[in-house]
Amino acid sequence: MQPRDLDDRTVLRPARPGDEAGILAAIVALAVYEREPDAVENSEADLRESLFGPSPRAFAHVVERDGAILGIAIWFLTYSTWTGRHGIWLEDLWVAESERGRGYGKALLASLAAECVERGYSRLEWTVLDWNAPSIAFYRSVGAEPMDEWTTQRMSGAALEALAATA
Repeated sequence: MQPRDLDDRTVLRPARPGDEAGILAAIVALAVYEREPDAVENSEADLRESLFGPSPRAFAHVVERDGAILGIAIWFLTYSTWTGRHGIWLEDLWVAESERGRGYGKALLASLAAECVERGYSRLEWTVLDWNAPSIAFYRSVGAEPMDEWTTQRMSGAALEALAATA
């Protein structure tokens, strides 16, 4: 992805080393918005390793103005056995509340859609909390469709460790 000017001072670009503090602040702000203010265990060091280490498995695009991160899209690759191609899983999409309505969220999503098209990926997918009406309306406005018959499953903590112990 090439950096793209969104207005006179604002740019959409791939994340780069040095963005960790701004990305982490965005993650924390998203957790607060999603009513999980104490759930973030991530750190700048974790982000540095995950996004910029020798073998990155996660990626990020940011909206930045004058050194401040105003929006993030954090993503990773998926694989569809049905299509035989990769896709992108959008883990987090966030735009600072004071910057919403300027098209930054759409620009971030469009940048991921462009990654999919350019690389021949078949899907761009993500989840959204069912109470988050503003985000759901935004996603519908850009053409996203709900996967009503699918339910996200998660295993973590003690249950994950217990199942692993049976391997």
